[in-house]
Amino acid sequence: MPLIDTGKKAPLFTLKDQAGAKHALKDYLGQWVVLFFYPKDDTSGCTKEACGFRDALPDFQGLDAVVLGCSPQEVRSKEKFAAKYDLNFPILADDDAKICDKYGVWQEKSMYGRKYMGVVRTTYLIDPGGKVAERWDKVKVPGHVEAVRDRISTEQG
Repeated sequence: MPLIDTGKKAPLFTLKDQAGAKHALKDYLGQWVVLFFYPKDDTSGCTKEACGFRDALPDFQGLDAVVLGCSPQEVRSKEKFAAKYDLNFPILADDDAKICDKYGVWQEKSMYGRKYMGVVRTTYLIDPGGKVAERWDKVKVPGHVEAVRDRISTEQG
């Protein structure tokens, strides 16, 4: 599936977090949603990104924004990842990669000449009406959390 363009409706989903609680996008209507897709729990870049959102969570909450992380590992992996790094926001388990695919982040990748399917690090900012307000492709972790926070601040003027 292609990436979702800005201005388009964000695909609905319901996924379990690290505690097994269900989160549905429709439950967050009326709030900004930062939905960041990352390749794998407890890997270097993914950990830095998740910890960056963890550390900035009070800023996002002050902007009436919810932060959701998502990758294609199971709930147990999310539970370990969240506990190890004190992640204090929902880390969603898309163990069959269906939501990753719906959002266009499940793509063919290549490492050392080997091709495989995986998540391309992407963040969506979903507005209170459920539309994509911004999308960051092939995210570089340094400075990313600040860029997302600043984008919401700009919208709220």
